[in-house]
Amino acid sequence: MLKRSIYLVASLFLIWGCGQSDQEVQQQAQTFLDSYSREFQQLYYTSAKAEWEANTRIVEGDTATANKVQRANEALANFTGSEENIEKAQELMENEDQLTDLQKKQLDAVLYAAANNPQIVDSLVSERIRLENKLNNKLFGFDYKIQGESVSTNEIDRILKESVDPDERLEAWESSKEVGKVLKDGLAKVRDLRNQTVQALNYDNYFAYQVSEYGMTTEEMMNLMDRLNRELYPLFRELHTYARYELAEKYGVDEVPEMLPAHWVPNRWGQDWNAMINVEGADLNAELNKKSGEELVQIAEDFYVSLGFEELPQSFYEKSSLYPLPDSVDYKKNNHASAWHLDLEDDVRSLMSVEPNAEWYETTHHELGHVYYFMAYSNPDVPLLLRTGANRAFHEAIGSLMGLASMQKPYLESIGILSEDTQTNQTKQLLKEALNYIVFIPFSSGVMSNFEHDLYAENLPKSKFNERWWELKRKYQGIAPPSKRDSTYTDAASKTHIINDAAQYYDYAMSYIILFQLHDHIANEILNQDVHATNYYAKPGVGQFLSNLMRPGATKDWRKLIKDMTGSEISAEPMLNYFDPLMEWLKKENEGREYTLPEEPAI
Repeated sequence: MLKRSIYLVASLFLIWGCGQSDQEVQQQAQTFLDSYSREFQQLYYTSAKAEWEANTRIVEGDTATANKVQRANEALANFTGSEENIEKAQELMENEDQLTDLQKKQLDAVLYAAANNPQIVDSLVSERIRLENKLNNKLFGFDYKIQGESVSTNEIDRILKESVDPDERLEAWESSKEVGKVLKDGLAKVRDLRNQTVQALNYDNYFAYQVSEYGMTTEEMMNLMDRLNRELYPLFRELHTYARYELAEKYGVDEVPEMLPAHWVPNRWGQDWNAMINVEGADLNAELNKKSGEELVQIAEDFYVSLGFEELPQSFYEKSSLYPLPDSVDYKKNNHASAWHLDLEDDVRSLMSVEPNAEWYETTHHELGHVYYFMAYSNPDVPLLLRTGANRAFHEAIGSLMGLASMQKPYLESIGILSEDTQTNQTKQLLKEALNYIVFIPFSSGVMSNFEHDLYAENLPKSKFNERWWELKRKYQGIAPPSKRDSTYTDAASKTHIINDAAQYYDYAMSYIILFQLHDHIANEILNQDVHATNYYAKPGVGQFLSNLMRPGATKDWRKLIKDMTGSEISAEPMLNYFDPLMEWLKKENEGREYTLPEEPAI
């Protein structure tokens, strides 16, 4: 079937001549795109279902599932990277002035996908797919242990969020990094394979390839990441000083360290410190602990329905994996929350391990944001090949926007999670948010983006993986390891994105900028509410705004879309304005304290 369709397309090209009308060129392009899209959807769905099984049922020693993933991914790779498809798409683009904008965007998508799996280096592609599957199994099937006893990552995260015992925290943190040892060699090898595959179609390296989807060069993207860090650095420096002193007191340590010890912060990677703050009068965890995981998902769905979106299809609940596995089962699953659009049409799912607490409450709203984005652009006006976000950051921006909205007090009161007479410390609430959103920027745009840049663009030697990781952690986050971490370790590899979502972490930094730009517009232009105290619930104007933003998928240029929707180009100003009231409070809190980060960022 696949070969026949390719031969058919090839035969059409033999009769295409010069001097054709726009209508003829467009018809020929559409014939190719329709044929390509049908084959692509079938192969993509088969691949996605195999990947879903591999992520939701991980059995040690299971080779059958791994082989199924290998076959499905190779079939998809062989199709997207086929010489015939590349040649036909390139030939059509030679007449791009006669094509419609939608056709050009689709052909760009065809060529972009081809560069990741070019048939001219099919043996490299096959080897890379095999290795990526192997690394995924090692990562998500890893047996984390504390004092010889197996523990879940949820338990490690609980200790890092709640424990005031530095020794207990250290054991949990060190356990979370053991997985890096078994991934080190594979990461070095898969880096080489990823680079070599895209270099076959003239990309400099895999990082440059991923960045190109934004219509940007590597230099432009890294300059943008540096700009974000510089703009937010003064506030981050205050937060870093505050955290050093507050955590030293919390853990009973007399001498405040120069750098934050990695096991002191309440996150395995130091990307989110908000768990160190409890907002007086609003014990959200205590209220949510009274509910079930199922209720948290239902609350999140109701939030979207109240905005005018449809209920989730029943198949979402039947096919998703939403809750922790029972102890009785003999397999594991990927513990990282994610949303899946398996057939680029109706089959939408989510992979979570929802428990009744504040973190999972926010995560459910975030992940359903992805799902509703899938559903919004799965419409007849968006060709199958353009059913993605306006850019990769848009998807995360929508999810994070809804996560932020779900945590604001007026919304929590309106749905009965907090009582209307609950008194909260607004400054502490803003501090808690800053320890999430502001703290994340130096990790995402600084540590992760620079590490992956060096990994791919500079071919960082594997003997330097850990050294470079901790250099960047110190430079951008002011975080140091609890003890010497030599080249035996590869602590970066404990971050799932390094392994299975490679060279894209700047997406998350950019998504936070877009998030606050969207939230600022919604609060000021639609709701006329304080940006710090909004309630999106049952506001159809918010739903219509979001629908208009999500429905086009990738059919519109992302820069034009953000300007059309908010009235301004992408800017960090709304994020800075949001946290401006916190700056003076922090300066007063930090009076008399030693600042150990320089006044100007070392960027």
